[in-house]
Amino acid sequence: MKLPARLAVLLAVTVATACAPQTSDNSASDKDEQTGTLRVWLFQEVSNKPKEKVVDSVLAAFEKDHEDTDVTVEYIPVETRAQRIKAAFNDPKSAPDLIEYGNTDTAGYVKDGGLLDITEEFGAWSEAKDTDPTAKQSVTVDGKVYGAPYFVGVRALYYRTDLFEKHDIEVPRTQAELIAAAKEIRAAEPGLYGLAVGGAYTYGAMPFVWAHGGELATGKGGSYASAIDSPAAQKGIKAYTSLFGDDNCPAETCAGMGGNDTVTAFASGKAAMAIGGDFSHAAVEAGKVKGKYAVVPLPGVKEGGIAPAFAGGNNIGVLKSTSHRTLAVDLMQRLASKKTQASMFDAMGFLPTFSDVRQEVAAKEPFVKPFVETLGAGTKFVPASPAWSQIDSSLVLPTMFQEIVSGKKSVEAASKDAAKKMNDAFATLG
Repeated sequence: MKLPARLAVLLAVTVATACAPQTSDNSASDKDEQTGTLRVWLFQEVSNKPKEKVVDSVLAAFEKDHEDTDVTVEYIPVETRAQRIKAAFNDPKSAPDLIEYGNTDTAGYVKDGGLLDITEEFGAWSEAKDTDPTAKQSVTVDGKVYGAPYFVGVRALYYRTDLFEKHDIEVPRTQAELIAAAKEIRAAEPGLYGLAVGGAYTYGAMPFVWAHGGELATGKGGSYASAIDSPAAQKGIKAYTSLFGDDNCPAETCAGMGGNDTVTAFASGKAAMAIGGDFSHAAVEAGKVKGKYAVVPLPGVKEGGIAPAFAGGNNIGVLKSTSHRTLAVDLMQRLASKKTQASMFDAMGFLPTFSDVRQEVAAKEPFVKPFVETLGAGTKFVPASPAWSQIDSSLVLPTMFQEIVSGKKSVEAASKDAAKKMNDAFATLG
């Protein structure tokens, strides 16, 4: 492949894209060219070389099968993806043909008119039948499919085996036992957090809400309504916020912490437990707790139950403006295929979205088992609404948690205020 040489050319294209004037022309192309150059945007990882190696292998095979076709790839920062991708939607001439995108962005990108409806092609794809239902939900809006799931990520409970043994504490089987264990360890080891929690850690908090029967919202399509202030949701919020305090994770420190902060605290030996993802494994292995920890599914309310986890992850989609529909869909399926997802797991630790492939990697790597169990117990997803991006970016839920743990508002008052903000977004954006 000639990727390195082409990347230099692509940088010039990127600058042009960033500076291109915005238009409202994001209509579907009427062309389906079978030769030429396909442009792909994928996310830049912290350690990107292993990902590049897998992708390069896919592209080499694709270009061999399509001799008059060339592929350029740019790895874009996740932090600036929103601006870059929306600009691409508004400037089809300099837009890529395929993009990697976060699965919570699907509905917003569909509303923007940027993603191609590939329902027919997805239905005809032989591998699609083995796609995890929640992963398929993440590419589906109003019954239509707008991409292929690329990988899935879920969270579970990391805990220090040495500390649990030292203080004769059993692995928690319910959320009540989890909270009690966190406070017991904090009392015995005042220099540690019992369970590292964060006021800005939305997807670490939501399993408590979901386990108590609460929901983010109810409805579907353009008729969502917030449910974060329901009695069930409030029970979960109370359970999570009870972990902020001097008896576990002091509010003045932990209120501003996000997911990465809590995993860092655990990996560095400053916490006895943390809620981390399968994608956190490498960071924990590289930390001070290597060899002194284990992972189990985050417990639910009842003994033996597993708290529903947020099914995070990324997808691969074709832009509506592509003039290479057939080729772009072919490349999308190759990048998201079973073979590629298995290779990407080996390279990056990303969990496959195909149920059968996930079972295969779990058999090879023991650390995957609790995450696969969590997926098997049932996961949750955000409302398939373009409003979710606004709700998320405006920190509606972190603000709610922080108001509660700081003592500024009660659970009831803070959740009602959050519900109003969510409903305003739903009413405006659908």
